[in-house]
Amino acid sequence: GTYQDPAGFAEIVDTTLGDKRSWIAGRDIRLQRVSSGGYDFTIYLATPATTDRLCAPLPTNGYTSCRQGNNVVLNLARWVHGVDHWDSDIETYRRYVVNHEVGHRLGHGHVRCSGRGEPAPVMQQQTLKLAGCTGNAWPYVNGKLHSGPPGGYA
Repeated sequence: GTYQDPAGFAEIVDTTLGDKRSWIAGRDIRLQRVSSGGYDFTIYLATPATTDRLCAPLPTNGYTSCRQGNNVVLNLARWVHGVDHWDSDIETYRRYVVNHEVGHRLGHGHVRCSGRGEPAPVMQQQTLKLAGCTGNAWPYVNGKLHSGPPGGYA
């Protein structure tokens, strides 16, 4: 009922996580999609109501995405429409959401903007605001892990 192409969704997830700027750039993890057998997490594209249910008790309020246990849940409304303050295209926003929520599954917490006009760290809550940074989908920028001061937005 999401009116999204599952193969197209999977392709975006696969190409994002397999990109040399994604989490694999650190060379300390490998990510591979599997159709059976053991797995570490599942990535869902879910309606806002289903996102709220899968993310509980986290307060996604029908708006944000989340990582809850072994579930990486991407909010369909954000996937389709992005956010008003985003300063790039929807494809880049989608790649940001994939990397951000998978980053949580890999143990990374929220960080803040690293400096006005700089690319936002992927673990910054860019869905809520850019806070002077520019939208960025990638954990690694110019071959180095890009981060910012610890913390997020209330």
